[in-house]
Amino acid sequence: MPKIEDYALLGDLHTAALVSTTGSIDWLCLPRFDSAAAFAALLDSDAAGYWRLAPATAGPPGAGRCAARRYAGNTLVLETDWVTPDGTVRVIDFMPPRAGTPHIVRITVGLSGQVTMRSVLRRGLRATTRRADRPYAEHA
Repeated sequence: MPKIEDYALLGDLHTAALVSTTGSIDWLCLPRFDSAAAFAALLDSDAAGYWRLAPATAGPPGAGRCAARRYAGNTLVLETDWVTPDGTVRVIDFMPPRAGTPHIVRITVGLSGQVTMRSVLRRGLRATTRRADRPYAEHA
């Protein structure tokens, strides 16, 4: 499990997410800060929910680590660079300010070579108790 200093913060003025150096969102309460956690792997096992986006060659879940990570300018837009034997890729994560439904945006940008990415979304136990017509954790 990553240390607390291995996490970066994303936010949209209503809630916040913590993203680890393994490419995993391990903490997120939706739709507000005081709501139940949709992802809570930070406090429990992976069964508590997470969304991991990392190169497929990063190894078993939690084994891969990023090469570099930074916020773009004076923003909460997180840029994570991964270097693999096949190339380099950047993951850009952010939560746009909102007036309605919360969104987490995760963009992959190939910088060199050809990198296969893996996205794993595991809804936490509390996320599955939401009304069926209003899921807060969706995988597109």
